[in-house]
Amino acid sequence: MPGLLQRDRGGRWFLGILAAVAIFVPILNLAVPAGSALHLSDYGIGLIGKYLCYGLLALSIDLIWGYCGILSLGHGAFFALGGYAMGMYLMREIGPRGVYGDPILPDFMVFLNWKSLPWFWHGFNHLAFAALMVMVVPGLLGLVFGWFAFRSRVTGVYFSIITQALTYALMLAFFRNDMGFGGNNGFTDFKDILGFDLHSDRTHVSLLVITAVILAAAYLVCRWIVESRAGRVIRAIRDAESRTRFLGYSVESYKLWLFVFSCVLAGIAGSLYVPQIGIINPSEFDPIGSIEAVIWVAVGGRGTLYGAVAGAVLVNYAKTYFTGALPEIWLYALGLLFVLVTRFLPDGIIGAWELHRKRRALPDSPEPAHVEGEEGVIVKK
Repeated sequence: MPGLLQRDRGGRWFLGILAAVAIFVPILNLAVPAGSALHLSDYGIGLIGKYLCYGLLALSIDLIWGYCGILSLGHGAFFALGGYAMGMYLMREIGPRGVYGDPILPDFMVFLNWKSLPWFWHGFNHLAFAALMVMVVPGLLGLVFGWFAFRSRVTGVYFSIITQALTYALMLAFFRNDMGFGGNNGFTDFKDILGFDLHSDRTHVSLLVITAVILAAAYLVCRWIVESRAGRVIRAIRDAESRTRFLGYSVESYKLWLFVFSCVLAGIAGSLYVPQIGIINPSEFDPIGSIEAVIWVAVGGRGTLYGAVAGAVLVNYAKTYFTGALPEIWLYALGLLFVLVTRFLPDGIIGAWELHRKRRALPDSPEPAHVEGEEGVIVKK
């Protein structure tokens, strides 16, 4: 791993920024007085935590799109499934403190006249079980979906379309009240996590630090994957899939395990998102959200990993700014940003910067040993 960081200058900067966030953000929020210009508000903590969760989702997409050429327009489904798994634990944690005072059934089940807890809710009163399901459920869905898709050799735009259809189908299913996931309202009104008050500043800061650490760890694992021997095969699949298959590699197997790992990362991102935002509902399955996530990767820089995270942060910060300052035109601004980046920065912001840096690092062309003088005489320099 240290060898990877020695060759990865941008990655070192990225990890350094994450370390700075994990160290200084808690200080600015908890230690600096509220009246100080340096104080970071609770609202700012929530925004940064949300951006980091989106960064992890973007990282999961860049791993498969940037390095294997698999464009998924449905990764929001795996993000939402991870969020729902964590939301189920948080709803069970409420217990008798809910509106209806039922120690077992969540409030929405009491309201809908459910008589007993559904079988798939059992076990979610333990965080360890919920954390396992955060990875297992998105990973299992990715495994089944990917197995059928890759074995059928569905690629390109056709794969993108069926991933979008998957997330849309899940959105329609989770809107139903009889599914047992809160219907249109989803899960909200969370109280605590492991006994720590979710409305406490310290809890929010702790969740942000945990998110930053997990994002850093995920980046290191993804970097290790793409720099490994398997990573070289994965890049070969991206550049020449038929030729890679002809050389004897099991292309479908490589694509499947990478896709499943990417789905697990997206699920973890969703699980970190829910306790910081305080709600999860079927709108997280909306295909528009998955398309926006692809835009983050394209803007930041496809095939760079940390560029995808940077794109997620930049685009969502712009979205936050424009929705407050210019709410009528922020969608047009987002669309214009994507068009401009695609037209003038096809490798994204980080990709363009890396290309510029590499060009500057190239040695200057050596000067000729002789030049022609004013009268055509060869003069030795």
